[in-house]
Amino acid sequence: MTSMRRLTTGQAIIAFLKNQYVERDGKQDAFFRGMAGIFGHGNVAGIGEALQQNPDFPYILVRNEQAGVHMAVGYAKMTNRLRAFACTSSIGPGATNMITGAALATINRLPVLLLPGDIFARRNVAPVLQQLESPCTQDISVNDCFRPVSRYWDRIYRPEQIISALPEAMRVLTSPAETGAATLALPQDVQAEAFDFPEELFRRRVWLIRRPEPDRISLARAVEAVRASRRPFLIAGGGALYSEACDVLARFAAQTGIPVGETQAGKGALPYDHPQCLGGVGATGTAAANRLAREADLVIGVGTRYSDFTTASRTAFQNPGLRFININVAEFDAYKASAVPVVADARVALEEFSAALQGYRVSPAYADQVASQKAAWESEVDRLFHLNLRPRPAQSEVIGAIWEACRPRDVMLSAAGSHPGDLHKLWRTRTPGGYQLEYGYSCMGFEIPGAIGAKMADPDREIYAFVGDGTYLMMPSEIATAVQENVKIIIILVDNHGFGSIGGLSESLGSAGFGTRYYAPVDYASNARSLGAYAIRANGLAEFKAALAEAKAADRISVIVVETERDASVPGYDSWWDVAVAEVSEIRQVREARVAYEEARRKERYYL
Repeated sequence: MTSMRRLTTGQAIIAFLKNQYVERDGKQDAFFRGMAGIFGHGNVAGIGEALQQNPDFPYILVRNEQAGVHMAVGYAKMTNRLRAFACTSSIGPGATNMITGAALATINRLPVLLLPGDIFARRNVAPVLQQLESPCTQDISVNDCFRPVSRYWDRIYRPEQIISALPEAMRVLTSPAETGAATLALPQDVQAEAFDFPEELFRRRVWLIRRPEPDRISLARAVEAVRASRRPFLIAGGGALYSEACDVLARFAAQTGIPVGETQAGKGALPYDHPQCLGGVGATGTAAANRLAREADLVIGVGTRYSDFTTASRTAFQNPGLRFININVAEFDAYKASAVPVVADARVALEEFSAALQGYRVSPAYADQVASQKAAWESEVDRLFHLNLRPRPAQSEVIGAIWEACRPRDVMLSAAGSHPGDLHKLWRTRTPGGYQLEYGYSCMGFEIPGAIGAKMADPDREIYAFVGDGTYLMMPSEIATAVQENVKIIIILVDNHGFGSIGGLSESLGSAGFGTRYYAPVDYASNARSLGAYAIRANGLAEFKAALAEAKAADRISVIVVETERDASVPGYDSWWDVAVAEVSEIRQVREARVAYEEARRKERYYL
């Protein structure tokens, strides 16, 4: 006879989450680190009461529900998607605050379990506080907004429904191909309702993270395509890191001589000084990577989804005989660009690729071109690191100073503004995980909570959160969370008096930076200090370098504020990004920008 345990729905959910494990390559770990969130009337008596009874399942009180999801994403990314957080909120604004985080997680293919409170399932007290009423149905709430930004979505109307819903959510969360946000909307009355659950629901479950192997025919066709190419080029995406394929990729590149460009998610798949590593590719790419990509007759994508930044809005690759090979665990991505699809785990596929390509190597002339382009690019990075601008340094000099102060395993983390472009070009990643950019959604406000999550995942690594003044003002509250949890990160706050990235983009489109400058002065150091941080205002590069040493020695979260020269930007290096310009305008600069825009668009290609 099946034994039963009488629990509330909230208690049963926590008991289930505590017993979920993942296994890859023979190593097992608990999947959930704990839960983050904020309590309100929609979850305080359900999930909140359950967490109170389970102190071994840590709860982290954040200051904004969106930030809680960002923290969970930073944690999941740092663990290569092998561990995760759950996030809870009340109904109403608490729930909708998490929608941006859900979109960010799903777009970046990173696992997070969302448990928003919901309106009463029994309906007799409706409309309740914060309820969205609809005249055409009673089966709707603001939580339906999670549907398009979740990889799995369900609403739990009865306690026993979690018996089937929770395993389905876990299936998605632990799938390398399907992972993202999984949302279970929990009506507040159902959370508190008791049910006799089968004990089997709470047994230890181990979810195997499989490494799918490529089929023989696709692999053979891919090998044939490589052997027939003259100018192959490999793009390392996030999948190369998540599958822990970095060592295999390094050997493959050294064996074949094929140059490697990196996406934002894939940067760090090779150390910057690997002979075949040319750095970022695409709209924010390096001169070396973009010049070789333009002439490539074969592109080998490893774990990339080919965003418009990676392809420079379909202008990066101009060889008329261009072909693609896509190695990806997700069939959806493997078939992009009319490629030879190799649907497989990146590490396994590269191992088999290497074995099948024994004896193959690019031509000496092509190898020499790769080496010369790489050498020229490293010289350009050194130049940008040491411009010696006065009185304010360029942002590139700030990046250089941070890099010179870093240990090899330290982590640079950012998300939005001009920082991703400059970092993608200039940051010299030395170890996997040393570059953590959220650029699928490029969400302002991610950086501080994301850095907290990354630090929780790997406390031995110093985490540098690189933020602009605009981003900082959107989510400074999580400094208090870092103080509360005793999580030490170093925040570099670059003050360029507004939205520098969009300001530059606006100027390039003829709009003169309209609406992108700040005119009200803000004392960022005092603000950070009031939230509990060790805060330093650095005037000039010498003071900034001294501040870095202070922050590294500090025993808590630190914020360094440095003002930079707004107009000292890093060049584009043979790249372009499609941002539509007004077709008619009374502004002369806009009309001129439209002419240049139409000329650039002619280079866009369909990959058929």
